[in-house]
Formats: sequence, structure tokens, C-alpha cells
Amino acid sequence: QVQLVESGGGLVQPGGSLRLSCAASGSISSRNTMGWYRQAPGKQRELVANIDNSGDTNYLGSVMGRFTISRDNGKKSVFLQMDRLKPEDTAVYYCGARSEGRVGFIGPMYWGQGTQVTVSS
Repeated sequence: QVQLVESGGGLVQPGGSLRLSCAASGSISSRNTMGWYRQAPGKQRELVANIDNSGDTNYLGSVMGRFTISRDNGKKSVFLQMDRLKPEDTAVYYCGARSEGRVGFIGPMYWGQGTQVTVSS
């Protein structure tokens, strides 16, 4: 079994910062791609940022320059530093992870339960 546990969400004023953390445990390979996704009410879940085992990253255009993703391979953890938050960043943020094979991904996508981020004055 694989579990992903997120922490760090909360209520913050516009312009503020939050740091999200996600720790994976169980049978997932230490060689994996991990990322953060978010879903606002009435909207599709979207990729915010991800990072592969080599450290290559992808970001949603609207968060570039404000958010930074990082990982700790040894601890199977991923982090999202969110700065200069805006009300439109309000969403449930989910950690996701998938094992990497020799070529491409293997096995299913794993998801955390989500952590609420609310940006409001």
C-alpha cells in the first residue's frame, strides 16, 4: 500500500506565503515523479507543479515565479513553497506520485487526501 500525507495548508491573506509538504510511505518506489495539483470548486483538477526523480520541473503558468517545488528523494517527500499568494490560488491542493520505470511511468497514480488552501482578506 502507498500513502501520501499532505500538510501545510491553511488560511492566508493575499500576498502571504504557505509551504506545503507531502510525505510518501509504503511500497512506492523511491524513484518517482511527485507533484502538486489543485482543484477549486466547480473546476477541473489541474497540475500546479511536478518534479521528476532527476529534479526536472514543470509549473502551471499562473504560478511561475511565485511557487517553487522541491523534493527530498531519500525521504520520498515533495514540497511546494507558495509565495505572493492570490485569492485565485484558493483550492484543495493534492499531492500526487507515480513510480518511474526504466522508460516512462509504471503502476498507478497515487493521491493524497488533499489540504485546503484559502487566500482571503
